[in-house]
Amino acid sequence: MKTALNPTPPLVTPPTASVGALHGIAAYLWWGVLTPLYFREFREASPWELLAWRVLGGLPLLFLLLAVRGNLGSIRHALSARGTRRWLLLSTAVITLNWFVFILAVVTERLTEASLGYYINPLVSVALGMLVLGEKLRPLQACAVAIAVGGVVVLTVSQGSLPWISLVLALSFGLYGLLRKRMAAGPATGLTIEMLVLLPAMLALEIWLIGGGSADFGTETRISLGLAGGGIITVIPLVLFASAARRLRLVTVGLLQYLAPTAQLALAVLAFGEPFGTGRAIAFSLIWCAVAVYSIDAWRAHRGSGKS
Repeated sequence: MKTALNPTPPLVTPPTASVGALHGIAAYLWWGVLTPLYFREFREASPWELLAWRVLGGLPLLFLLLAVRGNLGSIRHALSARGTRRWLLLSTAVITLNWFVFILAVVTERLTEASLGYYINPLVSVALGMLVLGEKLRPLQACAVAIAVGGVVVLTVSQGSLPWISLVLALSFGLYGLLRKRMAAGPATGLTIEMLVLLPAMLALEIWLIGGGSADFGTETRISLGLAGGGIITVIPLVLFASAARRLRLVTVGLLQYLAPTAQLALAVLAFGEPFGTGRAIAFSLIWCAVAVYSIDAWRAHRGSGKS
């Protein structure tokens, strides 16, 4: 999922807002449905190989996207900005962790935990803003964070262990958003540079898997094409999201983001048959309450800013 990027100021005329809403819904439903379905379909490949092909398949598409837009020069511009290289190295490490843990959640039938992570991600971002940037929490924001913590505690007690997948996904993506805010790079440009940084390691990983006889790429047409399609799975929702972010107010984008974990949860329980017992029901109820409080606060703050 990409919710914490720095889009250009939105266009808010009705036609562009309608297009933006459609693109935003499509992006979040893609992340919520198509992405987990993809990793579920090709789960015979190792999580490491699925990760490798997100980069090996995605980087050519990103270069093509930037070339079509006449924006290849943005890579050099971003890298020349002061401090950007350091932040990009950190963001690359964090998004790689996020990608791998999400893949692991899907292939090990723990998508429910992944959806919880993306529900609490905005609240983690608020908490990080307070701890790292010194931002002050509004009363309702503090209340939402406290309720979310309560939900995590309930889930921990009910299952006898920390929901580490949820926490890693929420923290890693929260940190990713924080790091990306410090960079002079748009979504596509930043992701292209991050994939360039990862390319040598992902190539080496795939070669090592092939050499050890544990690679699935090249064994049959279906899996080979499927792995190569990891780039499409990665890039298309990013393009849709970037289009939505340019056309919509940030508060609208913020509310739309909950489509992804909602779709993931429905897919996990209804299609994949993952358990959803009493403990999880109570924990998710608390998280949904926290999300509602957070969303109300965001909407009130937006209205109070004088924007229509």
